[in-house]
Amino acid sequence: METIYLCIVIFLFALAIFDLVVGVSNDAVNFLNSAVGAKTASFRTILIIAGIGVFVGASLSNGMMDIARHGIYQPQHFYFAEIMCILLAVMLTDVVLLDVFNSMGMPTSTTVSLVFELLGGTLALALVKVNQNDMLNLGDLINTDKALSVIMGIFLSVVIAFFFGMVVQWIARMIFAFNYKKHMKYSIGLFGGIAVTAIIYFMLIKGLKDTAFMTKDTKQWITDNTWMLMGCSLAFFTLLMQTFYWCKVNVFKVIVLLGTFSLAMAFAGNDLVNFIGVPLTGFSSFIDYTTNGGDVGADGFLMTSLLGPAKTPWYFLFGAGVIMVVALSTSKKAHNVIKTSVTLSRQDEGEETFGSTPIARTLVRISMNVAGGVTRILPNSFKKWADTRFRKDEAIIADGGAFDLVRASVNLVLAGLLIALGTSMKLPLSTTYVTFMVAMGTSLADRAWGRDSAVYRITGVLSVIGGWFITAGAAFTICFIVALIIHFGGTIAIIVMITLAVLSLIRSHVIYKKKTKKEEKSETLKQLMQSTTSEETLQLMRQHTREELTKVLEYAENNFSLTVTSFLHENLRGLRRAMGACKFEKQLIKQMKRTGTVAMCKLDSKTVLEKGLYYYQGNDFASELVYSISRLCEPCLEHIDNNFKPLDAIQKGEFGDVADAITNLIHNCRLKLEQNDYDNMGEELRQANELNAQLSHLKRQELQRIQSQKGSVRVSMVYLTMIQEAQNVVTYTINLMKVSRKFQELNERTLL
Repeated sequence: METIYLCIVIFLFALAIFDLVVGVSNDAVNFLNSAVGAKTASFRTILIIAGIGVFVGASLSNGMMDIARHGIYQPQHFYFAEIMCILLAVMLTDVVLLDVFNSMGMPTSTTVSLVFELLGGTLALALVKVNQNDMLNLGDLINTDKALSVIMGIFLSVVIAFFFGMVVQWIARMIFAFNYKKHMKYSIGLFGGIAVTAIIYFMLIKGLKDTAFMTKDTKQWITDNTWMLMGCSLAFFTLLMQTFYWCKVNVFKVIVLLGTFSLAMAFAGNDLVNFIGVPLTGFSSFIDYTTNGGDVGADGFLMTSLLGPAKTPWYFLFGAGVIMVVALSTSKKAHNVIKTSVTLSRQDEGEETFGSTPIARTLVRISMNVAGGVTRILPNSFKKWADTRFRKDEAIIADGGAFDLVRASVNLVLAGLLIALGTSMKLPLSTTYVTFMVAMGTSLADRAWGRDSAVYRITGVLSVIGGWFITAGAAFTICFIVALIIHFGGTIAIIVMITLAVLSLIRSHVIYKKKTKKEEKSETLKQLMQSTTSEETLQLMRQHTREELTKVLEYAENNFSLTVTSFLHENLRGLRRAMGACKFEKQLIKQMKRTGTVAMCKLDSKTVLEKGLYYYQGNDFASELVYSISRLCEPCLEHIDNNFKPLDAIQKGEFGDVADAITNLIHNCRLKLEQNDYDNMGEELRQANELNAQLSHLKRQELQRIQSQKGSVRVSMVYLTMIQEAQNVVTYTINLMKVSRKFQELNERTLL
């Protein structure tokens, strides 16, 4: 029996390594988004600074490990076998759940995941124990106060961080304005002193208070002399930052990089428990059981020893630090999660990752009404002065940056300060929630959410917040079920659950790679969003349009062929795959239209008049082409899914030949568009006219067949729909080529 539990402990450590990787991928957004978004330094330099912070924090961590030992469950009432069941269920759930969120590029809280997984697994075993023993109740087995404090922490994190982020950034912008270099002569020293002092306070109170080298006397001395330390720090660093300014050193960069280091160190020092706390608890339990529990067995040995404090060997902490640094440097998913936060908080308009929802639209309308009411109350002189501080055309933003150094500094300093204050007040504020919502609050105060982008940004924020609550519910529910399965299923259930978890991780990795490949943004689009002149924008738009419309025609070629072939051969799986591709392509079309609208605003009025109509027509024809294939696929899928009578042999033969010719037409058009070669388009026009004539002939034949009451009316209606949408596909493809040529051509007098 000991061999089985030894294998479980080894597997827990194997999962811990993977958990460290996916955990860092998720939490990297906490300490990297501000420095990366403001382009404070090269990405490599930022990673090095953050990596040092992560390694130092992980190597010195120890005190927070107790949450996995006795933070949620009361170990004195659980047997060794039950504790191992809970811990295994927690780790299996945690790695899969975090990997799913990372693959979606959505930041979530590892703390909330761990707590609710422990709560779900503990409740499952507690219900079993209460049912078997009338002397016990749930209050004896579960630490409900801890779970409630975490839930309260979620609401406090979201509301407080967003509110103070908005207020503090507005004040900072009033002081420095967007052209901050003109307004920092005397204020930068004090601002830098306050910022660095807040960071030092954060490092002492949050980052180092529970580290291994901190003795009880040292912590007490820091507590007793906090105000004296902060006062001396404020005076010293104010003078130092002013001196840096006189020496032509960018003080904001110093603040951002120091804040990045402090947040990274605090993250590793305090959140390490979320990744290795459970395996270490399993290891400690196994050592205690093999040493003292041999006589009573795994089902009779109570884990009272877990009530004691954690004493983590240094080599575990050192190894965890190394793994986290490597993961931070190499994880592409970490970059994906960072991108979500930076995109939602960037200063300028551009390609929006998220769409529009009714809730977001309602919130925008309410906010506009409230803002309008407040504006009417304020004096005109104050409004005029405030507007001078928010002149975006004067913003000093690094090339390729999402926002300036002022906002990056506020993000890091305020996030660190709020987390430190929450810790001192015994409030379990999540680092993920605080850093993300501070970034959203500062971006709102900076007027980064304009009328043309606010609805998309709010949708993104709501999606992320919704994901946080989904995390809690999913973690609790999944771990509850897994714990019950392992408890009642024994060794076989353990093997099955481990296998399913491994397969789920592999599948998630494969899907992520495919999704990344599909959504990979071209270099042209990046240049287009950063272009400054009308001539450069038009040139990049032409190139980007060719790339995007080529993808649309490639989709049309593949999906039209897949839909028709699957329907003619009654392949339900193929039709479902085609329908899924239609839904995905519709989202890409909407994104393409939003990007085009933003790019059009960069063109001068003359160019817009000459080329704008062709561009918008091209997008419309591309959209209609996608929707035509969707309208073709939908009735075919319903027909086959209901097992209705198929087309007869004549209908299959007639339409199959025409469908092949249509696919060939789309293929030829795609090649011409891709190569930007519209010569000899007369052949495609002739072919399109012939195909439409053939389809009209098939339509007349089918109508005659219906009048003569030959064959199934249901089949005939589907067939007529297929013919009509096939005609639309041909028409929209040719129209797309016509307007694309007019948009691409340099000489407006060239006509088809």
